Amino acid sequence: QVSLVESGGDWVQAGDSLRLSCVASGRMLSSVGVGWFRNPVGKEREFVAAIDGNGETAYYADSVKGRFTISRDNARNTVILQMNSLESEDSAVYYCAAAQGVVSGSDQNNYPFWGQGTQVAVSS
Repeated sequence: QVSLVESGGDWVQAGDSLRLSCVASGRMLSSVGVGWFRNPVGKEREFVAAIDGNGETAYYADSVKGRFTISRDNARNTVILQMNSLESEDSAVYYCAAAQGVVSGSDQNNYPFWGQGTQVAVSS
């Protein structure tokens, strides 16, 4: 079993940056795919970014390419989502999720383990 805890959400101005962290217990995140998803108010949860458990292949939603970066801090069993040039459309609850195997990707069905979320609010 994997327990995930997100942190780093905040209220910021458009153009600012935030760094979200996803810390895991119960399993080493370095060996599995990890994804970030978000749930804007009034909308369905959507894919943001993901990183495979080997090869360090990363995937991004078109809306965040060039602004967001997903990375690992294996020493801290943590996956980071660096968010730059934030826009009001990025406002949402952000969730990290862990896969059973090394493959990540944008399909939420790949991820049986989810955190509780962290709120990001961007004011324009």
